[in-house]
Parts: sequence; structure tokens; C-alpha cells
Amino acid sequence: MKHWSRRKFLAALAGAGVVGLSGLSGWRKPAFAAADPADQFTNRLRLPGASGLYAAATAKEVRQFTVSELDFEVLPRILSPFRAYVADVGGRRLLNPTLLARPGDRIKLRMVNRLKQPTIIHWHGLTNDERNDGVGNFQVEPGKYFDYAFTVRDRAASYWYHPHPHDVAGEQAYKGLAGLLIVTDDDEEKLARALDLARGVTDIPLVIQDRSFNFEGRLEYKLSREQMFAGFLGEEILVNLTVRPYLDAARRIYRFRILNGSNARSYRLAFAQGNRLLDYYLIGTDGGLLEQPQKVRESFIGAAQRLEVLLDLRAASGNDPELLKSLAFDPMHNESVDEKPGKPAAGAAHGTGADPHAAHAAPGAIADGTEMPLLRINIKPSPEYTKQIPSRLSQLPKPAAAAGEPRRFTLGHDGKGNWNINGWRFNMHETPVTVRRGTRETWLLQNNRASMPHPMHIHGFQFRVLERQNSPAQIKALSTRRDGLLPQDCGLLDTVLVWPGESVRIALDFSHPFSGDQTYMFHCHNLEHEDTGMMIGYKVKA
Repeated sequence: MKHWSRRKFLAALAGAGVVGLSGLSGWRKPAFAAADPADQFTNRLRLPGASGLYAAATAKEVRQFTVSELDFEVLPRILSPFRAYVADVGGRRLLNPTLLARPGDRIKLRMVNRLKQPTIIHWHGLTNDERNDGVGNFQVEPGKYFDYAFTVRDRAASYWYHPHPHDVAGEQAYKGLAGLLIVTDDDEEKLARALDLARGVTDIPLVIQDRSFNFEGRLEYKLSREQMFAGFLGEEILVNLTVRPYLDAARRIYRFRILNGSNARSYRLAFAQGNRLLDYYLIGTDGGLLEQPQKVRESFIGAAQRLEVLLDLRAASGNDPELLKSLAFDPMHNESVDEKPGKPAAGAAHGTGADPHAAHAAPGAIADGTEMPLLRINIKPSPEYTKQIPSRLSQLPKPAAAAGEPRRFTLGHDGKGNWNINGWRFNMHETPVTVRRGTRETWLLQNNRASMPHPMHIHGFQFRVLERQNSPAQIKALSTRRDGLLPQDCGLLDTVLVWPGESVRIALDFSHPFSGDQTYMFHCHNLEHEDTGMMIGYKVKA
């Protein structure tokens, strides 16, 4: 039998009318390579509904997640094996539901594992005791269950939940296990009233993930040794698990809650109409609202990070569609080079739309740093809208900076394919870092030049960024402050993207209400890096 590539196979199916999906008929070439990329975006964006994928439910009403493998149409009219957190609430069947809560809410939920692998749910960004934080030390074997019971103690923000078992977190998240937990408070409700925002209509989550598919159009996760080292890169970018999506929108202000749910890929987000980049307003980060809106035209977002933005479609020209896109950038995969300070890595992309380090991507995958459209926004006739963005949004706690020398962490690898932190690699029986409950510390995260960008995530505690030093030119260009901070560094974070050669100083407050010693994780949220050992445990002593 003649061997066909999966793209040729899918294109043939589409041409024969078998697939019936206009988005797939364009797979002969990537969407970003089309003469008019917007023409390739023909699938309606999935939005949270009353049931189904990402359906919204009050967190207190959800009593059980059954972690299941089922068939799901990731690509329209093509069933693929898919893993989901399944909940039944009031006769509704929810997949990876969007949980809604307020500070002080008590969440009690049983997780039942119906997979053939161990799993556990990590409540990403929330301050929980070590048992309810959800990491591999508490992973649940197939057929078993785990009971969570915790109080929401953190600020209003867009948090998320995903698997965190040892060695297979990347595979499980890739195959579908991820959902949002949105915490609201009075400031959030005030903003919604000021801008007349409605959840799921004009206040919209956008979960960005890259995926690959086999010749049948089913999800595929196969890693070479090189991909295990650099991280998984897919051949299509999905938003809310929709391939090449569009959104019909009114000429008004929209709020987008953006989660980079990709395993490893970073994005340089911008909104464009034709060749013109549009202003938008950054209003929130991992830990909720900023004090004031920040007007920007582009923002980097690393794996696991969240950005909340306002887009005013009244500024659009005519009725031409807008595109949410990722601009071209140098991905800085400098793992085997030792360039001089200020000198770009050999062959680095300079706005060309191509990544010279494409060897890290599987055949057919989109290379890191490639310019590509993500979402088409169609502007429709609409009633007059006169709302204006408030000048004040919320009040942030002051950074908990500590005097004296910071605790230093160096991000690097051993030259044999193993990423590490200060030379340490993960051992579930070791906690090489110990801090005291109630203390404040400054940590300095230093990334080697012979490295790649690392989205560093700290469990248990949010933090503030105090300073960036030795940032690459493409990052420096986005800072307007002497301390090198980016607009998104001005909020509360649980994950920070650290570029090769860069040092990022952060402030943490290790106060918590839990009794006894607590053990948490500090790791790179490139999930292939996490799975292969770029993670350490740290203990908060009572």
C-alpha cells in the first residue's frame, strides 16, 4: 500500500467529502502560510455552555470528577480518544467544567480515577496544604479515588486545574485533562457592571494549546528524545479545543481570559487587522486584576501562564476581521551554544516568521517562534455601546521583599539531555530547599545562556517580580521601567518565564494557615521538562 502522510490523507478525505470539514481541507499547507490566513478559520469557537466541554458550574455544586477516557470530536466529525474530567451536575454532563467560586468558598470533591495510569489533580495557582495541592506524592492508582476538601483563600483570578502525576503529566494534559477555576469578588463584579460583560458571551476564556494528529485525525503524542529535551510542539494551534476557530463579535469591549495550556510552546500575542497591530489592555495575570489597565500591543505568554485582556472592537476599521495571532520571535533554543552577551544565537529568527531551531519540532509541527494566526474575530453590526474602561481595577498587596542576599536558583542542563535546577533533578523523597513558615524571601532565578526559555512555576504561594536583568533584546523592548519589568510582571504570578541569560528576582511570603510541615514543588512548566526531572520539592517548616 502506498504510504501517505497524515496531512495528505486528511486532505484526500476532505476532498472526497468524507471529513466534511473546511478547516481540514486546508491542511495541504499550514494556516499561517495561506495567502489570506483568515480564510482558513471556518470553525466556530467553542464557548462554555450549559453542558459539554468547559461548561460553567458553581464549584460547591460539583461533588465528583471521574477521570475518564472517552471519544470526543477534537476535529469536527472525527472521534478521537480523549481524556476528560467528567462531572454530572443537576442532570448535566460536564467535561473539564469551568468551576466558579468566590474567596472563602469551601470545595469538597472526590476524584475517581478511571484511567489505566495513576493521576492526581493539581489546583494550579491556589494556596492549599500539600495534600490538597495535588502532586505526584498523592497520586491515585487506577480504580481508586481521592477526596479534596479546601477553602479558596486566594484573590479573584482565572486559575486552572490539570494532572500532576510523576512522569506522565505531559501526556495526560496533552490528551485533554485541563479545566478552569474562575474566582470572582466585588472588584470583578464591579468591572463586569462597568463594561456590561456577560460570562461566556463577552467575557470569554481562551485556552490555547498546540496539538498533533495521526493520519486518522486523532490526537497523537509521540516524543523523540530531542522533543523530550526541548518540549512538545504540535502541528495545529487550537483555541478552546477548536481547530482554526472564529468568533462573531459586536463592536464593543470584550474580556478575554487567556490560558497558555500548551505543553511547551510560548506565544507572542497581538491583535491585528490586516497589517496593523491594535492596542489592547492588559488587566490581569495569574493572580488576578492589576491595579490599572496597561495599554499594550503585544505580550509574551509562557506555558501555564494566564493573561486577562480587554479588546475594544470599536477601534477596528470597517468590518474587516481581526486576528488574534502570535507574532514571530526568536525562541532562543540555545541549548548547545555559548554566545557572547548581546549576540543572538546563530541563525536566530529576526521577524522572518520562521524558527531556525526547527529540528526540535517533529516533522509537520509548527516551529517555535513562528508567526501564526490563532483566532479570527468577525465584527458584526451591533447596537451602540458607550462603556469606557475604568482607570482603576483593584488593589494589589505590596511585594514581600526580604533584605539581604536572595536565594539563588540556576536553570540549566548537564549536557546529556537532563534539565536541572541548581544541578538538582527531581527525587520525590528529597526536599533540597527548606524555608520557614511566615518568612519572606527573595529568590533569584538565573537561566544559563546555553539554555531555552523556562516557565518556572511555584506551588503553594503567589509571588511578585521585582526585577529582570540581562533580558534579551526582544524582552527589553517591551519594558518601560528601569527594573526591566514587563507589564504582566506588575501583577501577582505563580509562573514566570525566564529567558536564556536572564535573571529574574521575585519576592515570596511563606505565610499560610496550615498545621505542620508542608512540602510543595518548584518546577519548569514545560511539561516534558517537568516529567524528565526539572522539578524539586521544597519544604515549608512549621
